[in-house]
Amino acid sequence: MMQFAQTEDTFFNGRIKVFQHRDGYRFSIDAVLLSAFSAPKAKDRIVDLGTGCGIIPLILGYRHPEAILSGIEVQPELAALAARNIEVNGLTDRITIIRQDMRLLSSAAVSGPVDMVISNPPYRKDRSGRVNLHSQRAIARHEILVTLQDVTDTAARLLGIGGRFAIIYPAERITDLLTTLRSAGIEPKCIQTIHANIHDPARLVLVSGIKAGRPGAAMIEPLVIFQPNGSYTDRVQAMFAP
Repeated sequence: MMQFAQTEDTFFNGRIKVFQHRDGYRFSIDAVLLSAFSAPKAKDRIVDLGTGCGIIPLILGYRHPEAILSGIEVQPELAALAARNIEVNGLTDRITIIRQDMRLLSSAAVSGPVDMVISNPPYRKDRSGRVNLHSQRAIARHEILVTLQDVTDTAARLLGIGGRFAIIYPAERITDLLTTLRSAGIEPKCIQTIHANIHDPARLVLVSGIKAGRPGAAMIEPLVIFQPNGSYTDRVQAMFAP
């Protein structure tokens, strides 16, 4: 396994430690937004597809102390890093990191069917746009190892009937997302657009769906990230508060 220089960062005013690869894939605010949007129930069993350094399980594990979580990561260096993050934060009793290609993941591997699946997947189609030369970043950003269809099919396979799926995705690909969700048997139910500033067009979209749910989706209040002075809006600041 390759060795990568690491940084140590903190979250929730130092209550969570997060080690990341200095030059590899690093989580962004997208993971924070998705974690807040997902709104799991108290004792949910949750699977995070493409967990990276484990940031989403760490956030949800901190916020929801009765939840049981699994993080799925195919890249060995990132899976090892996620496992270290879970261990140093004392959450090994509730969070499990599984090094696995999600396309081969069975429901039994996560003690499924589960209540919720969550994913911050690659945003760009393979060979579209400029591909990062660092393989970790490229795999995280482009559909090199998994496609959107792979992600939604895996989510549908892991969820029980009525189980919930939450995802963040580029707004420009919302048609791809909604049609792919429905084709996987996950009915889109809640949609929230994300805007960097109040007058900017949507850059990202948050969508949740229900496996075998009835048709009918709701658009909720858009989320604006920055105030005019460049600081986070109150709603986003609250996501970082312990």
